[in-house]
Amino acid sequence: MDLIVTLQCKDQPGIVHAMTTAVLAARGNIIENQQFTDPTTQDFVMRTRFESEIELAKVREILESGLGQFKPKLSLRSVAKQKKALILVTKESHCLRDLLYLQELGELPIEIPAVVSNHSELKTLVESHGIKFIDQSKLDKSAAEAEIAKLVTELEIDLVVLARYMQILTREFCERMSGRIINIHHSFLPGFKGAKPYHQAHARGVKIIGATAHFVTPDLDEGPIIDQDVAHVTHASTPEDLIATGRDIERRVLSRAVRDFAEDRIFIVGDKTVVFHN
Repeated sequence: MDLIVTLQCKDQPGIVHAMTTAVLAARGNIIENQQFTDPTTQDFVMRTRFESEIELAKVREILESGLGQFKPKLSLRSVAKQKKALILVTKESHCLRDLLYLQELGELPIEIPAVVSNHSELKTLVESHGIKFIDQSKLDKSAAEAEIAKLVTELEIDLVVLARYMQILTREFCERMSGRIINIHHSFLPGFKGAKPYHQAHARGVKIIGATAHFVTPDLDEGPIIDQDVAHVTHASTPEDLIATGRDIERRVLSRAVRDFAEDRIFIVGDKTVVFHN
């Protein structure tokens, strides 16, 4: 059985030794290990992938016993059990298309039980991938969010993905789903926040544009940043050129962020993230 265990706690002597000892006690063989101590918060984070023939519940018991002294936030998951993502969209399809395509290829290790939209335009696209499309175009904002919250519970959703979902979620929902909502912002944060960021960038004559994937918090576009990317542009680039270039950046950045979440590579440390890449 292929397993991933993640740990987060205050840094202190003996954590790595305790982890390797516990994995050994679970008859495990470590095949990947990454760790980091944040110098500001002194938070220690660790991601360990290992193989074991012992049943999951017993492995969990051994790890909790061996690491309990550090009072860690500990999670254990079989790689075979993929996380579930609920995707929220409006009308733009580029980010959604990339997520569906990569998931279909097996390159995005996540299950997508449904896609929710406040418009009906993307219904055919979603259903062509054999995924349920939930049309909320006739619901007001309050009813729509209540239905989304219900779906999160009923479908046992691990992650909500805002794939160019042009609605602002309520503070209550953001707080309840803290660390479990990823948004793609069509700009390189911080800077050019709000509406029409590419037009703002064009007006300022920028030479680099970008996109940012971040966790959603009650404060708009202020959540911990997961991934970013940029592209070079010139004075000859029109706003339409920037938008086209931006679409490509957005889809890549969002897909990478979702993949990192799916593979338990992201840790929230204070107001930022630690992301263990391959």
